[in-house]
Amino acid sequence: STTDGSSSEDDKKLMKSAEEAYNEAFELSKDSLLATNPIRVSLALNFSVFYYEINQDHNKACEMAKKAFDDAIAELDNLPEDTYKNTTLIMQLLRDNLTLWSTESNEGEAQQEQQE
Repeated sequence: STTDGSSSEDDKKLMKSAEEAYNEAFELSKDSLLATNPIRVSLALNFSVFYYEINQDHNKACEMAKKAFDDAIAELDNLPEDTYKNTTLIMQLLRDNLTLWSTESNEGEAQQEQQE
């Protein structure tokens, strides 16, 4: 970090570039890959973690993870056998994150209420 504040500006530019790249890849995956494709599901997992950890946009992260999970669940019967294991493993990670994030959110709300 520099004293002139350029580091935070650089960080913002990098975050914006990363978000744009993720968004472009995610839109392409939705247009060309099945909801159960392990690449599409793992991209949603990584993009949702980016929103949660880097952008601190917890609602967007949870919405994205839940939608990817729900979309994949809806297509699970059509899942090719050779990708079943990979896809369901990544779906488990999505669900684990959603559980963790909702727990953290509830704890944060409880702490705010105690402080008021």
